[in-house]
Amino acid sequence: MRVELFDFELPTDRIALRPARPRDAARMLCVAGEAIGDYMVRDLPSLLRAGDVLVFNDTRVIPAQLEGRRGRSVDSPQSGLGPKIGATLHKRAGPREWWAFVRNARRVRVGDAIDFGHGVTASLVEKGDDGALLLSFHGDEPVELLLDRAGSMPLPPYIASKRATDEADAQDYQTMFADQPGAVAAPTAALHFTPALLGALDAAGIARVTLTLHVGAGTFLPVKADDTNDHRMHAEWGRIDPATADRLNTARANGGRIIAVGTTSLRLLESACGEDGLVHPFEGDTAIFITPGYRFNAIDGLMTNFHLPKSTLFMLVSALMGLDTMQAAYAHAIAQGYRFYSYGDSSLLLPQPAK
Repeated sequence: MRVELFDFELPTDRIALRPARPRDAARMLCVAGEAIGDYMVRDLPSLLRAGDVLVFNDTRVIPAQLEGRRGRSVDSPQSGLGPKIGATLHKRAGPREWWAFVRNARRVRVGDAIDFGHGVTASLVEKGDDGALLLSFHGDEPVELLLDRAGSMPLPPYIASKRATDEADAQDYQTMFADQPGAVAAPTAALHFTPALLGALDAAGIARVTLTLHVGAGTFLPVKADDTNDHRMHAEWGRIDPATADRLNTARANGGRIIAVGTTSLRLLESACGEDGLVHPFEGDTAIFITPGYRFNAIDGLMTNFHLPKSTLFMLVSALMGLDTMQAAYAHAIAQGYRFYSYGDSSLLLPQPAK
């Protein structure tokens, strides 16, 4: 499909720079079939049914944004610190190796060292075909400790370009389910949940499970191709354990709906699901790219924030609900003042069951 079909106009003042407080006070647009309704996130228990299962991503965002300078050059081993280098880690490749998107990458060659301060250095090992660079961190300390010292929270570009990261983001950009370190972007649909909301969901008989998908920075990369067939997704690592798969399959067999909280949960569920609708245990990489025409096997609904124009995530929700329906829903959200993107409001998407 032509990428331009997924475009829409969004006023810049609709981009949320801070989350709603409390978190479940955010607004929520419910799209059920072609019907559109305005709610609050705290209304979620009344919009679902007893026996439904919410699926959360328990990944934890790491301080994956690094700023430094090139150190010794392979051409001039005696040289001092060189140009400024910015790195955003996006996928682990080994115990000390991470693929990263690097600002000023042309000024770094294989073998060069980058000094990120605070005693943290890394060497460039390889340049990938997709423009990413493979960095190997020096020393014996776990890389997680190095990042805690030298890194900062990797806010999305549309927020970071408008304000600096601060102490509030360390909590605001983590979900209450964050447990498994490894993401460089938050599964933002779950940012809206609070203990009070979980209590209300429990009382309504709505279950929940968790899986892990370490979200990569590639989620923010623009689609540069003119046609969706020519776009390549970056792989992300995920895991669904056998007990979780069994719970989901049992719930569905008993008439419950599987509601993915976030596109990250949805993509991993669909990667682990067969055409028979059964979710299987999964551990490994997925680069699934969902566009209109895709047949959903694992999920019956999706709770998600509002996405960028012409993004892979807007393509995904259009595949679930229909492009015309989602264009109309987003036009309604913009007209009604909904807040967009990572710190913005939410939507609950419930497609009509297939006949």
